[in-house]
Amino acid sequence: MAFIKIREERCKGCSLCVNACPKKIIELAPYINKKGYNPATLTNQEACTGCGACYAFCPDVCIEVYR
Repeated sequence: MAFIKIREERCKGCSLCVNACPKKIIELAPYINKKGYNPATLTNQEACTGCGACYAFCPDVCIEVYR
């Protein structure tokens, strides 16, 4: 089963991964991280295919993909 981990404390909430996800299972969280941003968060781990699109678009390398 594929999955991703998002380092929410490093995320600046740019939403590039949100737009890149073909399954639309990444959203910006309703809470704020230590940097003052709404970080990206995964909404449905089971639907993740591990395609890596979110990883490829993240400018701050906040996402790890596991297959």
